[in-house]
Amino acid sequence: MTYLQNGAKELNRRIRTILAEPSRPRTLTVTGCYEIEEPVLLPSDFTVILEDCRLRMAEGTYCNLFRNLGAEQKLPDRNIRILGRGEAVLDGSPYNGLSERNAGQNGLPEIWNNNLILFANVDGFAIEGIRLQNQRWWAVNLLYCRNGTLRNLDFCADDRRVEEDGSLVPYLSLQGDGYSRCYIHNADGIDLRCGCRDILIENITGFTQDDTVALTALQGRLEAAFRPCKEETDAIDDICRITIRNLACESLCSIVRLLNQGGPRLYEIQIDGVRDTSKGSVHMDRGICAVRIGDTSLYGSRQPAQGETHHISVSNVSSRAECALSLAGVISDLAVSDLTVFDGGKERIVNRAELIRASGI
Repeated sequence: MTYLQNGAKELNRRIRTILAEPSRPRTLTVTGCYEIEEPVLLPSDFTVILEDCRLRMAEGTYCNLFRNLGAEQKLPDRNIRILGRGEAVLDGSPYNGLSERNAGQNGLPEIWNNNLILFANVDGFAIEGIRLQNQRWWAVNLLYCRNGTLRNLDFCADDRRVEEDGSLVPYLSLQGDGYSRCYIHNADGIDLRCGCRDILIENITGFTQDDTVALTALQGRLEAAFRPCKEETDAIDDICRITIRNLACESLCSIVRLLNQGGPRLYEIQIDGVRDTSKGSVHMDRGICAVRIGDTSLYGSRQPAQGETHHISVSNVSSRAECALSLAGVISDLAVSDLTVFDGGKERIVNRAELIRASGI
């Protein structure tokens, strides 16, 4: 398989050509194999169709594969679509060594440069029909995005662990110090960060080293880097009105994780259909949780107060993880139904939360 070198320069050139001709449809169809050395920048009202193609990050690069044009300038974009047709693959390989521990140090960039797709402040988007593999950190990172769909996405993270002699061996486990031995840490699938709302996530499959779908309303360097310039309401950082359904995944940490600390609210979240497919996996043993809401550890300035995490429903969950549903913090109006464990799953529910108006617990 031969990859076109400097593929991003070619794709960005083609995008500029399309934009220079107003009469042309604002659609780029990509076929073949490309090595990506810089971000492919997507403007508003634009569609990329990935048709039987493979886009692979070049060795030694520190950049996103796709990013919306206005992201770094904190400018809004709208109506951006990345649609896979046939076999469409985005590949982060080979790993560049950038991690949360060394990001921003010794000349290295911030860790979010390792997202395969980064959208910030996009109103109206779709990411569909793509296989994302060997992600160097989170595969898809959304900040302050709204009115969008993530559908029919398949993940295959790096499953190697580092042995005492420094060799890399496939297969991950939580046994002993197994998690600390993961070669690439925090290789999530989809992360919705502060300000994401009115989003549908459905038909997600595959293996992720860490969380498969994470909704994390936390205020940190990442949020400061992309927080919109012209919106100052108290609710700007909230995550709300998210539907997550039909997930068939294997994850070493959580298939779905919800977390808000430090002030941002998390509410009106519907989770319906989470199936743990780790039995017989070639990538991993069993995970920590199928669904996790809140955390006893502190990631923000404080734990959520009453009224900051509310109206969450969890239904149709089948888990063989150590815990099917983990709860922490203060959660109001939580509804749980059809939650089952199988094949040695240890706990149905581990509740460390203060629950207000909860059912099915």
